[in-house]
Amino acid sequence: MKKTSTRLADGRELVYYDLRDDTVRDAVDRRPLERTVTTSEVRRDPLLGDSVAVASHRQGRTYHPPADQCPLCPSDGERLSEIPDSSYDVVVFENRFPSLAGDSGRCEVVCFTSDHDASFADLSEEQARLVLDAWTDRTSELSHLPSVEQVFCFENRGAEIGVTLGHPHGQIYAYPFTTPRTALMLRSLAAHKDATGGENLFDAVLDEELAGERVVLESEEWVAFVPYAAHWPYEVHLYPKRRVPDLLALDEAARTEFPKVYLELLRRFDRIFGEAEPPTPYIAAWHQAPFGQLEEFEGVTRDDFALHLELFTIRRTSGKLKFLAGSESGMNVFINDVPPERAAERLREVASS
Repeated sequence: MKKTSTRLADGRELVYYDLRDDTVRDAVDRRPLERTVTTSEVRRDPLLGDSVAVASHRQGRTYHPPADQCPLCPSDGERLSEIPDSSYDVVVFENRFPSLAGDSGRCEVVCFTSDHDASFADLSEEQARLVLDAWTDRTSELSHLPSVEQVFCFENRGAEIGVTLGHPHGQIYAYPFTTPRTALMLRSLAAHKDATGGENLFDAVLDEELAGERVVLESEEWVAFVPYAAHWPYEVHLYPKRRVPDLLALDEAARTEFPKVYLELLRRFDRIFGEAEPPTPYIAAWHQAPFGQLEEFEGVTRDDFALHLELFTIRRTSGKLKFLAGSESGMNVFINDVPPERAAERLREVASS
């Protein structure tokens, strides 16, 4: 992998990640852009104890442009985009309309391929490995920013999810706090460790799932399963078999095997509802240990946390979506229409090989 860092016309950072070491990236952003002005603010809810990012400038962000005006495609002649060069393998840049900025964190866009009509599932194993390497590098770089406590790499896919740009891409949020979902996991870790005399909860869950009926696919280094208490109609958790706290700690064996396993999983997701259905909308979310202090989670260290990816869709059956209504939105109590065992069975049935 070759990494080349440059700046866009308004001062935002852009980083090319290339498969070839001899690739030259010297294209200049020719757009007459003024420096980006953001109004991002993080406010803490005193009752719930969580945080809300207030970012009014995002109201003016790019919204469903036609394909020939996509800002994530390479620049072509006088059609200038966020990527100055005429081609790229993987590129990451600071979001022009970030939810978090400055002392409130940072938001980046990750473009998986220059092919506008592709998806992550269409990538080759070599390309998917390059994305993994980019996620890892960004996690490392962002973790060193003084305002950043947790790094979150994720992909939203599909208009049903709320994606406003059709080009295959994901995002990275660098939060100035430990997110509420991660904090819940850390509290459960601490309670379980105390109750069992030191047992790791992630290890216990993984052992139980490996012995059960909800495993979707398994390799030497990775296992994917539908969790016992899945919140979403089709939800899969992907774990490396050797517990590590973050992407930085994955060994070469796990990195080498990841592309094959993950691409297989994504291709199965696109087969859940049959070939006649549109591509399955999904969210793919990497959960990594926070880089901040963990004193409030008594007895827990970063090494107790288990890196994993959670992949889920809001489509519950052909032509129907799972909406977060009263119980889910009002009380955070999910009601799942698809038994996790049936979801796992379906995902085994639709193997792409």
